[in-house]
Amino acid sequence: MSQPLVVGIGGTTRVNSSSELALRSCLTLIRALGAETESFSADALDLPHYGSGRAQGDERVKHLVDALRRCDGVVLSSPAYHGSMSGMLKNALDYVEDLRDDARPYLDGRAVGVIVCAYGAQAIGTTLVSVRSVVHALRGWPTPVGVGINSATSSFDPGGVCSDPAVAEALAMLAGQVVDFAQMSRNKRRQQGRTEPALA
Repeated sequence: MSQPLVVGIGGTTRVNSSSELALRSCLTLIRALGAETESFSADALDLPHYGSGRAQGDERVKHLVDALRRCDGVVLSSPAYHGSMSGMLKNALDYVEDLRDDARPYLDGRAVGVIVCAYGAQAIGTTLVSVRSVVHALRGWPTPVGVGINSATSSFDPGGVCSDPAVAEALAMLAGQVVDFAQMSRNKRRQQGRTEPALA
C-alpha cells in the first residue's frame, strides 16, 4: 500500500447518527487527499467489554486491532455523553492496549483527529478534552484542529455534505492535518528502513 491508511472510529449503535455521518464526511475528504481509509462504527463498535475475557476469537475485535496496527493516522468521532466520550468509543480505544508490545506501541507516531457531536455547545469542549487526553495517554498526536459540532444546528445529508459551511471547513482542515502528518510519518519510517506490518 503506497498511500497512508487512516482508520476512522466513531458513531453510536444507531446507524447514521450525527457522529457517524461526521466521521463519514471526514473520511471522504481524507480519501480525496489520496489516503486509504477504513471505518468502524455502529455494529462494528458494539464490542465485548475490554478485559472481560469475552473478546477471544471475536472477529470485530481482531479486525479493529489489525487495522490500528497497520494505520498511519486515526480519526475519532464521538457523541458527547454526560460531558465525555461515549462508552463504546472508550471501550474500542481500550483495545489499543493489544498493541503495547508492537514496534510502534499503542498509537505512537500516528496523527489523531478528534470530532465531537453534541446537542448543545456545553459538552463539546469537555468531550474534546477527554478524548485528547486519552490520545495523549496512548502516545498519539492529536491534530491542532479538533472539530466540535452542535447537532442542534448542523446536519449532514446522505451524501455527507454538512449544512454548516464553518463545520465543513473545519472538517477539511482536520482531514488535511491527519493526512499530512500520516504521510510524513510513513515517509520517515521508510527512510529509517522500517518494514510495514503485513496485511491481515
